Amino acid sequence: MRKKIILEWIRIIIGLFIFAFGVHLTIFANIGLAPWDCLGMGISYHTPLNYGLSMTIMAVVILGIDLLLKEKIGFGTIIDALLTGNFVQLYNTFNPFELNKSLPLGIVIMLTGFVFMAFGMAVYMKSEQCCGPRDSLLVGLGKRMPHVPIGIVEVILWAAVLLVGWLLGGPVGIGTVISTFGAGLVMQLVYWIIHFDPRKLKHRGVIEVSRQFLKK
Repeated sequence: MRKKIILEWIRIIIGLFIFAFGVHLTIFANIGLAPWDCLGMGISYHTPLNYGLSMTIMAVVILGIDLLLKEKIGFGTIIDALLTGNFVQLYNTFNPFELNKSLPLGIVIMLTGFVFMAFGMAVYMKSEQCCGPRDSLLVGLGKRMPHVPIGIVEVILWAAVLLVGWLLGGPVGIGTVISTFGAGLVMQLVYWIIHFDPRKLKHRGVIEVSRQFLKK
């Protein structure tokens, strides 16, 4: 069981590394960022932190909120919070090319990024050790607004995040609109192609996995 769990942790890290490359492509496209990335970039403009550290700190804060909301937290959630932003920063730092200057090419690059993001998510979610902090936050908020459709809750959350990011100077553009409405569609297409249904997963929290790991 311990070997299986360790392999699952490795799968999570590999999946997040793929996912982070997708996020990097959406930044490299240079046509506007998705709400959370816009906020992370905006924070980096006003602090000594780079984008990666901004996203990591923000993820840890959201993780704390998830705990307060009593959402199920897994090792996948923790690993996501600590590594994803730094993986993206790694790609940003070592990419030898200048930011894209073409809108049509930028749209193609962003859509390609969505494909990598969706595939990376599928890889790490198959470990069944819960999703990222932001997904848990959305679920937690949705439970506390039972009469509001979860899609509306997501729009409200994204709008608030995007507003703060924009006020901090985060990049907003056509890519922001494409991210808001297109990322989910690309994800569904990728999942259909690879025959992956996240609703069939049975996630295990930190306590459950820890017990399995320590069990002789």
